[in-house]
Amino acid sequence: MYQKILITTDGSAVSQHTACAGVQFAQQMGAEVLALFVAPDYQYPVYVEIIPPSYPSEEEYMGQMRRMGEEYMGKIMRSADQAGLKHSCMTAFSDSAALKIVDVAEQQHCDLIFMGSHGRSGWGQLLLGSVTNKVLSQTSKPVLVHRLIREPGA
Repeated sequence: MYQKILITTDGSAVSQHTACAGVQFAQQMGAEVLALFVAPDYQYPVYVEIIPPSYPSEEEYMGQMRRMGEEYMGKIMRSADQAGLKHSCMTAFSDSAALKIVDVAEQQHCDLIFMGSHGRSGWGQLLLGSVTNKVLSQTSKPVLVHRLIREPGA
């Protein structure tokens, strides 16, 4: 049914759990996996007249974010490899993670976006603003939302 599944991660425990579920789903579908980490764009320190020497250059920042992305996506890549799935990963840069996820899914011809949700509802969801909700509202592609279920008393 699905040929190529985009699995997003931000490195959090929730997204790592979601990524494992995404790889299992891809294995059931026999689909290729594309893991995506979206890092914020580099920000120049506009609040000072002189950039402090300890402030990273744009190149240093980009390199550091790519290394973080590789670390975050490493588990996805290992899981996909063990499952015998074709897989790749990419780090993208944007201050709007949701729009970048939608753009990458389009550009890379993904059939499905697999994302996680903290399972918040009511005011928590309204106040926090969910990347998942933004993706759902911005794409015409199917989005499978993997909801983290909390154990009673946890």
